[in-house]
Amino acid sequence: MGLNLPNLITWGRILLIPLLLLVYYLPDSWIGEHGQNVVATAIFGLAAITDWLDGYLARHLKQTSSFGAFLDPVADKLMVATALILLVSLDNVSAFIAAIIIGREIAISALREWMAQLGESKSVAVSFVGKLKTTVQMIAILLLLYNDPIWLVDTHWLGTLLIYIAAILTLWSMVYYLRKALPQVRDAMK
Repeated sequence: MGLNLPNLITWGRILLIPLLLLVYYLPDSWIGEHGQNVVATAIFGLAAITDWLDGYLARHLKQTSSFGAFLDPVADKLMVATALILLVSLDNVSAFIAAIIIGREIAISALREWMAQLGESKSVAVSFVGKLKTTVQMIAILLLLYNDPIWLVDTHWLGTLLIYIAAILTLWSMVYYLRKALPQVRDAMK
């Protein structure tokens, strides 16, 4: 299984998911709405940092593994999908936008799995637009979880703008990956 520091960090990110949900099930008298938002933002922020950290450590410590390469994107997608569903339930994100982002994640994960079986996984490796989408999406989710003004910045408005941009980038990156896989799709359909 490859139990090393980067993989342990990735497992930690997965364990943060129920904690993120639990924050919103605590009695209001314990933490209050603002407290829930702050704690949820901190948990998601920690998850975002560990997403970067586990990859950095895996490369730096030369502890990359096929299990880690599998687990890391699964942890990312689980955390993002959980946060988006939570934001929909809080009425901070449109279900339509969440469905676009989550649907793309499922479709591209399936495409990558299929391409890996064909030995063509490098043709659908993470692109710049995919990394940009992830960055914008993470910032948007952080802002929407926080959902309170920071100085003069309306985090709900800015987070909503960024989540719409992330949805556009999501579709753009999906088209990019599908175009990269098109030759193999054509061959499979023959």
